[in-house]
Amino acid sequence: MDNLWSPWRSKYIESFREEQIDNVCIFCDAALKDVSDPENLLIYKTDIMLTMLNLYPYNNGHLMIVPTRHMDELTDLTVEESAELMRQLQVSKKALMEVYQPQGFNIGANLGRIGGAGIDEHFHFHIVPRWSGDTNFMPVLGEVKVISLDLKETKIKLVEAYQKVLNK
Repeated sequence: MDNLWSPWRSKYIESFREEQIDNVCIFCDAALKDVSDPENLLIYKTDIMLTMLNLYPYNNGHLMIVPTRHMDELTDLTVEESAELMRQLQVSKKALMEVYQPQGFNIGANLGRIGGAGIDEHFHFHIVPRWSGDTNFMPVLGEVKVISLDLKETKIKLVEAYQKVLNK
């Protein structure tokens, strides 16, 4: 069995422990923001669900789909929230295909700290575009993950693609 070693992940998780000292949930805070503000990572939101870029992405276009209601359990989703979560995952996949043409995707949730959740207090799904060869020597040997695109540029492209997909 091959192992994927990701030392940057522990730095990512620790950053949230430090940021959340004042007990402000970054997802609840994001739900209060407007998609049109270029200073945040929101791509799309409804009253019950939002899609946003990951500040510490595994790959270009790494998105998170998050209920606006603060909860830590998948099983706490209502039928309406479950349907909207799936809809936003589908739209996100189409928008990512439109912008980046990835060869595959990782889609899922890390449930609980032991399950790998960096933020385990607020349930969320990840959708990560993947390409052949997107794991290379930089993260393995250099302890550095190379993300080649600026998050603000990524936001602009994905907001446009999201709207294009929604209008079809």
